[in-house]
Amino acid sequence: MSETTASLQRKIKSAGDLQSVVRSMKALAASNIVQYERSVRALGSYYRSVELGLSICFRQHAAAAQLKDGAERTDGCVGAVVFGSDQGLVGPFNDVVADYAVKTLRAFPDKPQVWAVGERVYARLADAGLPLTGLIAVPNSVKAITPLVGQILKESEARDGRSAVAELHLFHNRPTSGAGYAPVTQQLLPLDENWRRKLAERPWPTAILPEVVGGATTLRGVIGEYLFVSLFRACAESLASENASRLAAMQRADKNIDELLQDLTGAFHRLRQSGIDEELFEVVSGFEALSTEKQ
Repeated sequence: MSETTASLQRKIKSAGDLQSVVRSMKALAASNIVQYERSVRALGSYYRSVELGLSICFRQHAAAAQLKDGAERTDGCVGAVVFGSDQGLVGPFNDVVADYAVKTLRAFPDKPQVWAVGERVYARLADAGLPLTGLIAVPNSVKAITPLVGQILKESEARDGRSAVAELHLFHNRPTSGAGYAPVTQQLLPLDENWRRKLAERPWPTAILPEVVGGATTLRGVIGEYLFVSLFRACAESLASENASRLAAMQRADKNIDELLQDLTGAFHRLRQSGIDEELFEVVSGFEALSTEKQ
């Protein structure tokens, strides 16, 4: 079916409108990346403070001996949290983390309880045949991450006839150099013995060691802060990666629309010029015919 100038004009207008939407999404994704990356950097200092608190607690042998009463649950189940996205237009973001999580979780000896953060990754995990325990909405701002962390910790507790989570794993995408990202996993519970030992042996920044007051109660509180900051950072890194993936997808779409607009505009100008040439040819032909009749 041959194109007309009117149909080409409609296509050019539609492509231009779509490009405006794409560029708005590019600007929004770039803005979101900045706030989530700032959040991750801000967590660095707090995370180091929590590690120092754990370090001094682990130095106290009495408190460390009581750790199993609070931080290490041996009678629970294995849990996993997979961070993805609720919205589309993020390229392979959800596929990457879902494939990584499925491959890792299938190697576990016990059947895990899996919570998906995001409808898109939930669907991909379900399509892969992974049994899912629940779906959690993705936060739309840094302020909304804190309620999400509280919800995850609440979900991991024993309730509704379900055992408490004794072993908890996180799966999410982490930003890499440039605009890339890569899937990573982290075991939150039980606390890794080598990691504990390294923290206990870490040099204290001052000459005087602080004294732990409260024993196991204080240790449980610091471990709670460690779980909070770890979950918060995982979510913030996932959101930064999601927006980086969306930005890359929108950049590719913007480039493709530019190329399409160039093709459509070129076709429009050629068709219009062809119409003008035909009209001129008809005028010249008519003039020549009249001249011949007069002669």
